[in-house]
Amino acid sequence: MKIAILTIIVVCISSYNIYSQYQILKLWESKIPYQNKIEDEVYEPNNIKIIAKVNVPSIEIFSPSERSSNKKAVIICPGGGYKVLAYDWEGIDVARWLSSNGYTAIVLKYRLPDSTTMNKKEFVPLIDLQRAVRLVRANADKWKIDKNKIGIMGFSAGGHLVSTFGTRYGNSFHEKVDSIDFVDDKPNFMILAYPVVTFKEEFTHKGSRKFLIGNRPSTEMVKYFSNELYVSEKTPPTFIFHAQDDKSVPAENSILFYEALTKNKIKAELHIFEEGGHGFSLANSATSLKKWLEILLNWLEKF
Repeated sequence: MKIAILTIIVVCISSYNIYSQYQILKLWESKIPYQNKIEDEVYEPNNIKIIAKVNVPSIEIFSPSERSSNKKAVIICPGGGYKVLAYDWEGIDVARWLSSNGYTAIVLKYRLPDSTTMNKKEFVPLIDLQRAVRLVRANADKWKIDKNKIGIMGFSAGGHLVSTFGTRYGNSFHEKVDSIDFVDDKPNFMILAYPVVTFKEEFTHKGSRKFLIGNRPSTEMVKYFSNELYVSEKTPPTFIFHAQDDKSVPAENSILFYEALTKNKIKAELHIFEEGGHGFSLANSATSLKKWLEILLNWLEKF
């Protein structure tokens, strides 16, 4: 009897370890592209979990029960102006909500541009998102995901990252280091939450632009990261929502992107709410804003 009980305990522990190792996964087990040295992450005191100095990118996976799974996955990029990550507010909280609705939700802890620890700092968040898409698709069978139903979602500066990658996937941003780098990186859909889209002076979020490409960026860099200019017939279908009274990231960012999508005949939805300001995430305190949750779920039924 004691042996049987011990066996059960060992099996349970082993099963837990097998399962739990997929909860947080580094994007690279060896050398991280363009990373010169590793510094400790900084957790800033706040009423939400704020992470700065991200040097080691990873994904955190929230899986629904197999019975409730719809086999779709969403990779979530929290915002924070490319200076910090609002990791739980625009990451974990959203992932838990998506998971409760049958989605495998993956929070990407992407590197934040830091010229003292990395080269080509303006490209490292892009490289991390590309790697995350490939890593999820490479593990699709293991994680019981349909490899043709993998989307990307970004909030604020995370929305800039998502719209940059969604209009530039398929490019080589670094030398291939392993088999994962040969996996298809195309997102099947995009979700942009009050996104930074343009780096042009009139409507940009100056903090995001500053921390990604510097105080005095070249004309070429401003153009490269103005994502409304790169929408094409290959851009994935896109869902966008914003608040009209957003004082940090003007709603024109979303409008510019939507107009470019429409011009290129890409299926898209744009929802602009009268009130909400910036950074409302799941909109727990605002009844009208919470409608985006239901509207998004209805839109995602198409995939």
